[in-house]
Amino acid sequence: MIGAIIGDIVGSRFEFDNCKSKDFEMFNKKCDFTDDSVMTLAIAKALLSYEKIDDTEAFKKHLVEVMHEVGIRYPYCGYGGRFYEWIIKGQTEPYNSYGNGSAMRVSPVGWFANSLEECEALAAATAEVTHNHPEGVKGAVAVAGAIYLARTGRSMDKIKEYCKNYYTIDFYLDEIRDDYSFFEICQKSVPQALEAFFESTSFEDAIRNAISIGGDSDTIATITGSIAEAFYGVDEDMKETALSYLDSYLLEIAENFIHKFITLN
Repeated sequence: MIGAIIGDIVGSRFEFDNCKSKDFEMFNKKCDFTDDSVMTLAIAKALLSYEKIDDTEAFKKHLVEVMHEVGIRYPYCGYGGRFYEWIIKGQTEPYNSYGNGSAMRVSPVGWFANSLEECEALAAATAEVTHNHPEGVKGAVAVAGAIYLARTGRSMDKIKEYCKNYYTIDFYLDEIRDDYSFFEICQKSVPQALEAFFESTSFEDAIRNAISIGGDSDTIATITGSIAEAFYGVDEDMKETALSYLDSYLLEIAENFIHKFITLN
């Protein structure tokens, strides 16, 4: 989850000013958290109420309440148009989206779950409250599953094999970098974020890979970072720098989730 927040903050200044290079300053004064971090922490806040989730439908209702509670505090953090309306108007029904939102916010599930099956079911649930299109659900499940496998010690090859159940990744970043452009849908962002992780040699290298292809930079880096954290871990200084960008409300959620679900893993 911290990797997702780092990716979001580092990528925030490149979302509409893409950097097609791995050579850039990770943090500066232009960085900030966006909707990626806000909704990631909304899911984290909802999960903090549970030790185990037996009633998925009840969890989804609770999650909707928490997403509104957290989301309404940050109306101008970069939500997509349809999700903004869902938050502002207090809507509670999904709207068949396959946007990036389902995959960018799912990382807490990968740390909460105690089995891959539980992880996949909860990831689907977090998507379905808004992004109930099959592609939206698939994006969330693939990312959460990769996080779970990474944090439980699976190899890069095993994680790749798992992700092949969801996406065909038949490209390298060098092959797409020049022509890749802005997409806000899972099927055009999640495979690219996964490949940024697969080509990485460290957590920081994974973030640099993700930023370097351009596109929806904060979200791609959020997704890549969420998996890379579980696989490599995160440098303490980088973690503290990223958390310093959060306000006190979001920071409290992050610290509570880290203490309860990540520190012991």
